[in-house]
Amino acid sequence: MAHVTTLAEAFEATLKDIYYAENAILKALPKIIDKAGAPALKQALESHRQETQGQVQHLEHVFQSIGVKPSGEKCKAIEGILAEGEEHMGHATQPALDAIIVASSQAVEHYEITRYGTLIAWADELGYRQASQMLQQVLQQEKSADQKLTALAEAQINDRAQGGAQGGRQMAAQGGQGGQTY
Repeated sequence: MAHVTTLAEAFEATLKDIYYAENAILKALPKIIDKAGAPALKQALESHRQETQGQVQHLEHVFQSIGVKPSGEKCKAIEGILAEGEEHMGHATQPALDAIIVASSQAVEHYEITRYGTLIAWADELGYRQASQMLQQVLQQEKSADQKLTALAEAQINDRAQGGAQGGRQMAAQGGQGGQTY
């Protein structure tokens, strides 16, 4: 990040950070989608990939609304989150792989949620009304994606990764010991 002395400069630097991050996520998503096993997870990830393309366009409009040319600044945080997710996925097979994909995807969502929350607060403080409104739309999409991933994990992914509907619950009831009964 360049040397920052004003809130407007901090806003611009953070906007460049999240712009870089969204583009990095777009680049990573096709590989993640290919690794997903559950059709519902593949569908959710593909839907979010399309949504992310729209978010990049929203960010470009935010840049324009403040009179700045859209550009990204390397985001070490998202690179680390994506690299860690890739490493974890590289050590897993189905059905645990889907649980790891959900967890890694949620780490990305949570990072984005913090960035957008900060940008909205700063946009409001700076009087960037149009930017704030566009960022609020993106924030709601990120929160919704996180909630969808949670619902998927709780409805099917985590249970499968545990060994099936009956097996996971039975093992938990037995204190994590014992065989599976179907």
